Amino acid sequence: MRRLAALAFIAAVAAVLAWGWPMRPVTAQTTPPAATTPAANLAVATFGSGCFWCTESDFDKVEGVVKTISGFMGGRTKNPTYKQVSGGATGHAEVLQITYDPAKVSYDKLLEVYWETTDVTDADGQFCDRGSEYRPVIFVHTPEQRQIAEASKAALVASKKVPKVIVPITDASDFTAAEDYHQDFYQKNPGHYFRYRLGCGRDYRLEQLWGKKPKS
Repeated sequence: MRRLAALAFIAAVAAVLAWGWPMRPVTAQTTPPAATTPAANLAVATFGSGCFWCTESDFDKVEGVVKTISGFMGGRTKNPTYKQVSGGATGHAEVLQITYDPAKVSYDKLLEVYWETTDVTDADGQFCDRGSEYRPVIFVHTPEQRQIAEASKAALVASKKVPKVIVPITDASDFTAAEDYHQDFYQKNPGHYFRYRLGCGRDYRLEQLWGKKPKS
C-alpha cells in the first residue's frame, strides 16, 4: 500500500510539474485586512504550520471557527510585509489567527486539528517550504491557553504516535495581517492553490505521519 501511495504521489507531482510549478507570488503591496477585536463571547488562537494558505484552508472547515486571517507573528520588524518575512530576516513566522466560538469548539479541539495538519517533527520549515518563517509554532494568548497547549503537547508525546514533537509554545506578540491577496487564497485561486499544496507534498507527508489524509 505504501508503495502504491508513493507511486501515486510521484505521478501527481509529475502532473504538477507538467502544468508548471505554482510559485508563491510576491505582488505589489496591497492593504491588509484591518485587525478586529473579537466580541466578548469569542476567543482568538494563533497557529503557525508553514504556508498560511494551507493552514487557513484547514481551519476554515472547523465548526465554531468564525474568522481566519493569514499573517505574521514572532519577529522583530514592526508591520512587516510578506516580501520582508519571506526573506527570512524579520524573525516572523507565517501564522493563522483564528477567531472562534468557545461554545461551539474548544481550544483543545483546535489543538487536535493543529497537530494533525502539521509536521510536528520538523523545526526547520514545513513540507517543501524551508526557513524559520515556515516554522511550526503555537502562540498562546492567555495562561489558560498555555496550560491547555502544554497538556495537549505532553499527551501527544506520551502517545508516541509520532517520533518527536518539536513545536514550541510561546506567548503571542504583535500580529500583522498579510496583504489582501493572501487572504482566502485557496478560495480566490483554487487551481494555483491545489497545484501548490499537491506539489509541496503537504498531504502526502501528513498521511505518512498521521495515517490519514487531511481534507485539503
